[in-house]
Amino acid sequence: MRFRQTLPIALLLAFAAPIAAQDKPAEMKHEMKMDHTEPPADLMPLLHQYLDWFIKGAEQMPEANYSYKPTPEIRSFGELVGHMANGNFMICAGIRGEKSPATADFEKVTDKAALVKAVKDALTYCHTVHMWANDHAHDNVSFFGMKGSVTWGLAFNIAHNAEHYGNMVTYMRMKGMVPPSSQGN
Repeated sequence: MRFRQTLPIALLLAFAAPIAAQDKPAEMKHEMKMDHTEPPADLMPLLHQYLDWFIKGAEQMPEANYSYKPTPEIRSFGELVGHMANGNFMICAGIRGEKSPATADFEKVTDKAALVKAVKDALTYCHTVHMWANDHAHDNVSFFGMKGSVTWGLAFNIAHNAEHYGNMVTYMRMKGMVPPSSQGN
């Protein structure tokens, strides 16, 4: 019984714990604020946690495996990476109420280097949206037929990133690889 009570708390802490910024330009490093007066700033470490892991996994997967599909009905690994770039550009642009700065449909791109760059560029763009959001946390946004605050939109994007990082973990495990979140520091 005790296990059933502590497991949800342990999982929450494991997923919510921010990781230290590594190999980021100074303007992209962000530490958790302890006063919790800026919800978008409090969410920034989670944006980086999942996208940093995703980028690292995309870099570690051999290019020959970018066409790998565990089953014919789902995206290839490369299409998954492209989807993450597309999704982050689209969601963060929607949060800000502007047109996506992406100039390509990255799910159709097959070059590993271009896909990794696209996800890195999407992270940089979403980082700037999080910074902007500190002054707009409670403004209203609407996308995908849903409505909420800017902070809700940021959380929606993080949930999307976590969902697809989980997909990446499966692809990597099926290829005998250890995903970044299990590699330690």
